[in-house]
Amino acid sequence: VEDNVSLTAACQSERVVCVYCFDPRYFENDLYGFPRTGKFRAQFLLETVSALKQALSALHIPLFISLDLPEKAIPILVKRFGVTEIHTQKEWTRDERLVGQALLKALPEDTKVFGYYDQFLFHPRDIPFSDFSQIPGVFTLFRKACEKTVPVRECLPIPEKRAASGWAAPEGEIPTLEQLGLESPVNDPRSAFPFHGGTPEGLRRINSYFWEQNRLRYYKKTRNGLLGTDYSSKFSPWLANGSLSARMIYHQVRRYEKELVKNQDTYWMIFELIWRDYFKYVSLKHGDLIFYPGGIRHTSWNKDFSPALLDRWISGRTTDDFINANMKEIARTGWMSNRGRQNVASYWTHHLRQDWRVGAAYFESVLLDYDVHSNWGNWMYNSGVGNDPRDRVFNPELQAKRYDPQGRYRRLWLEPSLF
Repeated sequence: VEDNVSLTAACQSERVVCVYCFDPRYFENDLYGFPRTGKFRAQFLLETVSALKQALSALHIPLFISLDLPEKAIPILVKRFGVTEIHTQKEWTRDERLVGQALLKALPEDTKVFGYYDQFLFHPRDIPFSDFSQIPGVFTLFRKACEKTVPVRECLPIPEKRAASGWAAPEGEIPTLEQLGLESPVNDPRSAFPFHGGTPEGLRRINSYFWEQNRLRYYKKTRNGLLGTDYSSKFSPWLANGSLSARMIYHQVRRYEKELVKNQDTYWMIFELIWRDYFKYVSLKHGDLIFYPGGIRHTSWNKDFSPALLDRWISGRTTDDFINANMKEIARTGWMSNRGRQNVASYWTHHLRQDWRVGAAYFESVLLDYDVHSNWGNWMYNSGVGNDPRDRVFNPELQAKRYDPQGRYRRLWLEPSLF
């Protein structure tokens, strides 16, 4: 409810209702057999929607829950309550765009629909490019053009508490994982992400990482770690589903720099937020090409797909123990370090010579922090069909020597006798 453009705009009206649809299309299996939203992210989502419902209730705004398609559920609410305006966040990637188009067709003609760009650090109206086609093909050029000239907008406050709504209609219950066709995840004591969904949890994590543990001053030095909860910020799951905004984190960093220390580590946190922005702009520029075999570079790419190799890669039974440890971690927890992600992606595409889109689809299924722009953008980048001008290939043996020199990470995930 904080720093939410759509909600703020809607609250200019006398009466407001909110709705969340657990769109069944996002819980079906994809063409490779992966559930599009796996159990880890689904659990995080249920916790998030529960927290959102409580926050809206405190503002006397009801949150209606539906397990139906948005283009079926929302028109029913529009008719029931005489809705004249719908305020929503703009989406442009393929599946989200199709949902939006289906909804528009299903609404009464006189319903006004307003969409807002609301997931950026640098707002699209503020960037120094005439249109999205001018977005640079290399991150560094984008970063340098924006970070010195584009102001980051202030966060919007939580809307004021409204008069009691007195809605007569039932709001609907948040579903269980079983209702979504998923089993409950088992908590693994080795997890580097033992946190829960919802804005209050995300804010607690910011407070802990920045202010209680003072970890931000070491962020760049530790961000390539592999073990424990605090080698990196772990903000990405809350950013991915909108529980936290990039602006909220940015302004906390600036406050930290004023009150405690400003160094290369604090800058690097902003640097990573700019990376997130960049992949959103890449998808705005290139559209559905981010899902094509040749990516945004139209590269002639190997489209091989071996189910046997996929099984060995997913289950951590390749010939490389560093890859295996990382793949076991993500399968058991829904989390993997940034260093691990780059290595396993490179291994799948460059060592095994398999279609990069299969790996991206697996990550979409299992990751707690799946974000369509960052996931598919990073997979393109690591597979030689995206924005990496150097076409790097990772050597997992050398990477293990550098980032896991004592083998602690590999032993943690590869020695079952420990657990």
